[in-house]
Amino acid sequence: MRLIVALILTAGTGLHADSLLDFTYGALEEVRGNQDAARGYYQSAYEKNPSALPLVRLEVDRLLDANERGAAFGVYEALLDSRPDDAMLRIEFGDFLDSVGRGDALADAKRLEAYENGLEMTPGDYLPIERLIRYARDNGNDERARELLEVLKLDSPEAVRYYVSTTKSLYDSRDKAAQGRISKCFASVMDDHPEWAEIAKVASDHFRETGDLDKAISILHQHVEVRPSSLDLRIRLGILMFVADRDSEGVKILNEVLAIHPKKALAHESLAKHYRQAGMMEEARHHSAELLKIRGGSAEEFIALADEMAEAGEVRSARLLLEKAAFDFPDDTELMMKLALATARDPETKGDAARLFRESENMLANPADMSPEFLLQSARELIAQGQAKAAEERLRNAIRSFPPEAKKESAAAMRELAGIWISEERNLDAADALIKRAESLEK
Repeated sequence: MRLIVALILTAGTGLHADSLLDFTYGALEEVRGNQDAARGYYQSAYEKNPSALPLVRLEVDRLLDANERGAAFGVYEALLDSRPDDAMLRIEFGDFLDSVGRGDALADAKRLEAYENGLEMTPGDYLPIERLIRYARDNGNDERARELLEVLKLDSPEAVRYYVSTTKSLYDSRDKAAQGRISKCFASVMDDHPEWAEIAKVASDHFRETGDLDKAISILHQHVEVRPSSLDLRIRLGILMFVADRDSEGVKILNEVLAIHPKKALAHESLAKHYRQAGMMEEARHHSAELLKIRGGSAEEFIALADEMAEAGEVRSARLLLEKAAFDFPDDTELMMKLALATARDPETKGDAARLFRESENMLANPADMSPEFLLQSARELIAQGQAKAAEERLRNAIRSFPPEAKKESAAAMRELAGIWISEERNLDAADALIKRAESLEK
């Protein structure tokens, strides 16, 4: 594997065929654990092609391992002489001096010279400026660092990120002029490169944090116009519309995102929050359910939302949500009881309810844990199967268990129990009394 990686790394580096062969033998010997043999091949490869950077690095490593720093220095100087127009070699040489000669006055002077040469050859480039600013700050010269920062070309996302982070570290956070520089940087860059997603995000965040919400929105608008596939930033744009009280635009943007990618959790979360605040509860429940299905949640969260749906008459939605929850929490008895109830209430699945009631009951360590709603519906399933005796006991327990405020449910249980007695022509007086009690509760 190391040999394959080595060959990939050296592809296109200008290695001559004979030096490449030695290099390959060296990599092979290194894989075999023969370090001395590997170093010999690498040295031979370097001698045959001393201007190839991968071989230079290996030769420098060999010399440093042998504590021959002067010779390693000479290898780099020879490389610079052979490639005088390569600015990146100046950066590499400066980095080498930084790693082996930091604190040495001569090495530090040569490092500075190397970086400055690199900047002269590539004015405004990120790499030499970053190195020179680091050098200046290491030596306590923040003023020089500020001067260098202002000549940085903002021609890449990396350069923009560096400009912003370095501005923040070079100036006081309360410095309005520094904040103005950052704002100007972001505005200019986004006009030139609205397609840069990462910069669009941080630029929008910057303007929002500084109180310019319109500019924060404008930047994201620019970005998504040229990059419609940037769905995460379209979601952020939709959220900002809500912040700006432009709700209809926010809803439109987020729904457009979901039409493309229905599993975008943040879009569902934002719409659920918006609709709940607007009192549009059916829409809020829909997006809350989708969010739970995508992100997951606790059994209690699934149950609470399913109860809300059932209370609103959305029996199918409640059942589908609980089916997802049962997949995630197959051992949760309360959840399984809720699923049995939802299955019985949904006309599409009513025929499957009896099995779920049996499975739920089998999961219960203590039958007293059955909820009164579960007892009532379970009794109805048993009556439908002709098991009136078993249903009778459940109905008695349900009547005792319903809280006083559950008048409608208590009345229903009383009528079911009275119906059993009447159909079997027994306890007729008690049945008549139950019906009268139910009627009084239903008033």
